[in-house]
Amino acid sequence: MAVLANKADALAMRIAGLDLSQSGWSAPARAEALMRLGAMGLPAKRDEYWRYTDPATLIDAEAPAAAPFTYSDEKMVFTGIDRVRLVFVDGVFDPAASDDPAQAGVELSLLSAGGMLHWARDLYGVLETRGQNPVPRHLAALNTAFATDGVQIRVTGKVTKPVSLIYLHDSDRSDVMLHHCIKLEDGAELTVLENGPAAARLNTVMEVDVARGARFHHIRTQGRDHDRRAATHVFARLAANSLFKSFTLTANGRLTRNEVVLELLGDDCTAHVAGAALGDGAFHHDDTVFVTHVGQRCESRQVFKKVLKNGAIGVFQGKILVKQGAQKTDGYQISQSLLLDEASQFLAKPELEIYADDVKCSHGSTSGAIDDEALFYLRSRGVPLKAAQSLLVLAFLAEAIAEIADEALADDIRIRLENWLVRHEGTR
Repeated sequence: MAVLANKADALAMRIAGLDLSQSGWSAPARAEALMRLGAMGLPAKRDEYWRYTDPATLIDAEAPAAAPFTYSDEKMVFTGIDRVRLVFVDGVFDPAASDDPAQAGVELSLLSAGGMLHWARDLYGVLETRGQNPVPRHLAALNTAFATDGVQIRVTGKVTKPVSLIYLHDSDRSDVMLHHCIKLEDGAELTVLENGPAAARLNTVMEVDVARGARFHHIRTQGRDHDRRAATHVFARLAANSLFKSFTLTANGRLTRNEVVLELLGDDCTAHVAGAALGDGAFHHDDTVFVTHVGQRCESRQVFKKVLKNGAIGVFQGKILVKQGAQKTDGYQISQSLLLDEASQFLAKPELEIYADDVKCSHGSTSGAIDDEALFYLRSRGVPLKAAQSLLVLAFLAEAIAEIADEALADDIRIRLENWLVRHEGTR
């Protein structure tokens, strides 16, 4: 009872200054989310899926200070990609800095616009609610209740240009909640890009409904703001013959928790989620993934790689749940870390739970240092030590980057990785 009381007190402090007065089509979902949140409270270190990550700074009443990051020496990621840019500054949409949303070729509106009739009322908070069982997603419910803005995108065909969500950080105490709803109708295709320092503290939810035969690609970068604290959530449900692919690159940041919850409901659908993280020093990075197989002959892949040095901490919690009747499931999960010193840590909790008898599921988790034989091989052929180390790091991350279908986007990610390695050169 004391634990529940402490959670209730923490929740009361957290929401005291937040505004639930938004009206329009999202109001019922917000009220329901607040009720769920009241029942579960905010996360605590003693909760099973928070045992490796202390949520204190994610739930404090005020966001810890984080100096705004400016890109003075390097262009932002995706700059060379032909895309439709939608810019948010400390969580507020900036139309002057954005492209005309009509260029995206989709039905698009802002959560902040309100209104009474909207297709997103049948999606907002729905997938987040489904994702609360069997593992509570406290901060996602908080977001559904109090998010101030976000994009609502409905796609009916194949979109040729990516929709690029750019998050800029201007205030050292900005505390941002964004909630995006994305609905792909039968046979539609869309690529969504996300990048930028965003805020001192960021909480995002993206709900993605992928209909029959539709294809959704998501590529996200987090960094280079060093003091950022972020909790992100992606909820998706897949219909028959659909595809979902998501890749996240994280470089720096004080604390990052990325949660992905996927439901493969239809037959013959595919879901891949991957991530590459690079941390140096005061860096805590947590990937928590839950994939549920319901349909038959579905494929899921979880590929996560982390490179850690100078005491950085990486966490991976991944589960594949195969429900009864989900025959011919192909589930693959791998989490690996490359520890560049003895002070860094990698904490992993891979899980399989299977109730069907005709499946192929595997998981694995490893942690180690740079291969001395491979390093010697490169050095013996005249490659300088730091360059050789960087080549081996890039080779280690290659499997995760290979999950990006668009080669131009993959190349841009590789360049960012190389630049990070140059800035953080040092001995093992």
